[in-house]
Amino acid sequence: MENNNSTPAPVTATITEKFIMLKLPKNEGDIMFLRGLNYARWDNSAFCWLVSNKPGNLECIKNYFRDRLVWLDSNTDAALDVQARKKIDVNENTLMIVRYNNGRIRLIFRYNKALISEIKLLPFHSWDAQNGWWTVPHTESIMKTLQNFCTTFKWEYKFVDDINRVNIKARISPADIPNYRDVPEAYKEHLSVQRYSPNTIKTYCDCFKEFINYYNTKELGDINQPEIISYLRYLVEERCISKSYQNQAINAIKFYYEKVLRGQRKVYYIERPRQDKSLPDVLSEEEVASIIQSIANPKHKAMIMLTYSAGLRVGELLRLKVKDIDSDRMQVIIKNGKGNKDRVSLLSTKALEQLRIYYRFSRPVEYLFEGSAGGQYSERSIQNVLKQAVARTKIKKPVTLRTLRHSFATHLLENGTDLRYIQHLMGHSSPKTTQIYTHITTKGFDQIKSPLDKLEL
Repeated sequence: MENNNSTPAPVTATITEKFIMLKLPKNEGDIMFLRGLNYARWDNSAFCWLVSNKPGNLECIKNYFRDRLVWLDSNTDAALDVQARKKIDVNENTLMIVRYNNGRIRLIFRYNKALISEIKLLPFHSWDAQNGWWTVPHTESIMKTLQNFCTTFKWEYKFVDDINRVNIKARISPADIPNYRDVPEAYKEHLSVQRYSPNTIKTYCDCFKEFINYYNTKELGDINQPEIISYLRYLVEERCISKSYQNQAINAIKFYYEKVLRGQRKVYYIERPRQDKSLPDVLSEEEVASIIQSIANPKHKAMIMLTYSAGLRVGELLRLKVKDIDSDRMQVIIKNGKGNKDRVSLLSTKALEQLRIYYRFSRPVEYLFEGSAGGQYSERSIQNVLKQAVARTKIKKPVTLRTLRHSFATHLLENGTDLRYIQHLMGHSSPKTTQIYTHITTKGFDQIKSPLDKLEL
């Protein structure tokens, strides 16, 4: 196929482990060509075309664009050798399970149709073609399923920690370098003007602070695109950051150069990772009751009960005002929730009774729950309240305020509430986020019989 443009425009390109990333002016002929490639798509966030780095695609791109191609990545040759890297191998009839830091496990084994079929039945399974392994959430039920498979088929079962997490470089601190820099005031001001939430502002500032102190001897305006890419590789390869932190770091850097300095929109050629999905921990109704019963302080009990009663995020709980409790309509009014959205949620009768008991002891001035010196109650303090309450019970699983929120949604689902209502009560923008609770609930499992039980053995 030949390019028929009379005035061909240059095409900037780079190769990563998974993608060939192309940035080019809009042109119908070029778009038709790219759509004809295997696994090619437009990425709105990166503002470029992503073409899977599979055999054949690179040759087609070179033959089509020819002299228009401008390679930006100095590591192109190394990237071309990715497919030739030797994959981890294990003995036949051996399942190696490797844990890593974001609540998922890698499953490494030689091809086996029966095991693959079993994995495909697990929630949020994912095949990593680059490395040649499957990943699934790290939960007790999934681990038991895998152990049962190995027992049934007499496979060797190996569980190991991720050796890549050893000797991780620590984050740069003021003690590490002279003249440790804070983020520019203009950066904070732009985040505030664009109405980013306090948590997002803190996250962006922390990410950007680490970046500017990585290049502590350079003026911010002198840091170029290859150096930004080099820094992002450092985060991934040496700091072993999570995928969510990688995205936050990219966004924090882009915000400064594109929003604060009003520079051109640029693509940083570290592919944005697909978010791994892990199943959240939830409590049973009996476990929630035991936590609440272990709390004697009226304020603390009211806070925990209201969190579970309405499925609140911790920030939403702490920002509540007295006027946000509508006892006539039995609703909690949540203002400026995630994404600056308002919504209403449930106010249980028991939570209202506890709130009235608490209110007789305390007369909050501004916020519904205030600290000892006034003002908004501390997030760390309420987390400690919950931690101490859990310690007084027999619960062994990790429990946070987010766990109460997940438990609220799961229990609603188990009690027959439609997912659309749960989505609204939780403040989810997408129903896909709410559907995660269908993978958690175990209601009705005792009514399901395995087909094995019907066999006459």
